[in-house]
Amino acid sequence: MEHAMKKYFDELVNSTAELLKFDSSLKPAEGEYPFGKETADCLAYFLSLAENMGFEVHNYDNYVGEVIFGKGEEFAVLAHLDVVPAGNGWTYPPFGGVINDDVSAGGVTGKKLWGRGAMDDKGPAMVCLYALKALKDEGFKPRRTIKLIVGCNEETGWKCIEHYKKAAHMPDEGFTPDANFPVIYAEKGILHFTSAFEIKNAPFTALKAGERANMVCDHASAILTRKAAEKLVGYENPIEGTTLSYDNTTNILQARGRSAHGSTPQRGANALQALLCFLAGLNEDCAFAYDILFNDSANLQELQDETGALTMSPDVATFKDGVLKITTDVRFPATYAKETVTERLEQAGVSYEIANYQAPLYNDREGELIKTLSAVYNRATGKDEQPIAIGGGTYARALKCGCAFGPEINGEEDTIHQPNEYITFDRLRLLSEIYYDAIKELTKPNYTRIAWIKTKYEK
Repeated sequence: MEHAMKKYFDELVNSTAELLKFDSSLKPAEGEYPFGKETADCLAYFLSLAENMGFEVHNYDNYVGEVIFGKGEEFAVLAHLDVVPAGNGWTYPPFGGVINDDVSAGGVTGKKLWGRGAMDDKGPAMVCLYALKALKDEGFKPRRTIKLIVGCNEETGWKCIEHYKKAAHMPDEGFTPDANFPVIYAEKGILHFTSAFEIKNAPFTALKAGERANMVCDHASAILTRKAAEKLVGYENPIEGTTLSYDNTTNILQARGRSAHGSTPQRGANALQALLCFLAGLNEDCAFAYDILFNDSANLQELQDETGALTMSPDVATFKDGVLKITTDVRFPATYAKETVTERLEQAGVSYEIANYQAPLYNDREGELIKTLSAVYNRATGKDEQPIAIGGGTYARALKCGCAFGPEINGEEDTIHQPNEYITFDRLRLLSEIYYDAIKELTKPNYTRIAWIKTKYEK
């Protein structure tokens, strides 16, 4: 029997391609556009599409929007339309919405849709909208008010969620299609800290690295002193996956690496590490910074529990008035408090400020939400996988009982936050089936939700 979503597939692909054409990375606020006009245009396109499908929609001041379906106790599907900057190294335009079956860039056969946001999170958001359309068209009557909430600032601060909670009512329960399958029962705590290192007799006059705290740094550069440049002769860069190049005319040393999500630094190659490693051999203050941030002399990475070990990714750096400031993305185990991390930094003599903090999320693995979504995924794939924990931070933290659910599948190529992000047609088909079934199961007339047992970890 064909799945109910099959007849909507071509329309889904075309709508997603159009959505990918908006560069909805963070821009300076201008008037009524808190994250830039193009991000607001992206939201307007999505909501207009939903309205034409016959849904009630709301745009809350271009911060966030929602699509409403059904009546009763509220249930949230939280997605986002903003994206991280495109970065370098794309084969196809990052905001082109290109469709083809090229295997040279992705290494995967079959048709693909290329663009920043294809997997994170425009593709899944559009799938969820078409799942609501399919349910509506077939006459499904949910016993809950389904709110498909689409934010515009998930990647850089969550101001969209803060605004939504002031302008509307956030449901207690729901999921976000913005992480991994089979289903995420726990998320590590997130701590971005900016450390300040005084560099005496600096071997450089300027230094800059990275774009976003949650993206592994793929480009770093410094203007070297003449004496420092002489040390490049015979130097061999030990950081795998990175390259160094020097311009004798400008005295600029450039480091190139490979970006990845800040929660999985092992999947990238940090250009700042390559640059600072060279400088550490010339200056003891640089060596101290390198030891703290890359050699982990504060012993932060020994912290671990069932949700995994602490990870750290120093991703953004600037140099001014003799002070090197580096912002580091830390994901710490869900059963620890942030003070465990900050106390170790202080003991190591690091001067720092907290730039961003999100408490860990810890759900009951046997709760009805986790069990239902796990069953939906395993039924669609024929697998028997168990709930997992991740280092990423998702909108699930905005809910009393929330979890992340797809779209990534462990063991398959991860292109989120990387050049040549794409989603395959096969993945779109699978997501269509899974999200349709999940929403239907969790909102059907005879669904009963057990009380939350342990939704967030409390220290």
